[in-house]
Amino acid sequence: MLIAPSILSADFARLEEHAQEAVDAGAEWLHIDVMDGHFVPNITFGPLAVEALASLKQRTGVVLDTHLMITEPIRYIQQFADAGADIITVHVEACEDIRQTLRQIRALGCKSGLTLNPDTSLDHLDQWINEIDVAMIMSVYPGFAAQSYIPDSSQRISQLRAMIDHSDSHALLEVDGGVGPDNVAEIIDCGADVIVAGSAIFSGVVSEKIRQLRSHAAPVAQQDRATAS
Repeated sequence: MLIAPSILSADFARLEEHAQEAVDAGAEWLHIDVMDGHFVPNITFGPLAVEALASLKQRTGVVLDTHLMITEPIRYIQQFADAGADIITVHVEACEDIRQTLRQIRALGCKSGLTLNPDTSLDHLDQWINEIDVAMIMSVYPGFAAQSYIPDSSQRISQLRAMIDHSDSHALLEVDGGVGPDNVAEIIDCGADVIVAGSAIFSGVVSEKIRQLRSHAAPVAQQDRATAS
């Protein structure tokens, strides 16, 4: 399980320091939620937020996982790539030309990701599953932090896991929204590779919060290893 703390829930007054705490506690990725006030109601970060974490990336090797909740993201991919994004994930609902958007992401040296809203059919990912590096399930409706996990998301995770496996895709399955100690084991059991967590990590002592997530997921991981052997 890879953990991607969402900096949307971090303390903006000490963003790099708070993110450093997460990396020091073992977080492999940092998740950066970019909202434009159009595709989703809120406005959050831009390329400068990615750039602000670039020095942390250089020191630690942490992956900057950039989630663009913006209309026609192809207009801004160059800026986020230049700022230091490693992964750029876009919404199928927001792209006029998904193929060209994915090509642009890869051409700029970033890994590409696709996601969709909870009420959008997973069929929209099917034709792209072998062309992306990350397939992400939104387990809340995009646009707001600290939402509750949508229970039907577990079935969608399982369905996407099967889609990835049956197509021999190399894509990692990422889950974003409402993840915490009470449901992380279920989410991992359904097939997630990467867990995005915001308030579940940044609402207290970061190292302890990450330890809790890993400890709750550990029984499932051990069972998976035993089954594989």
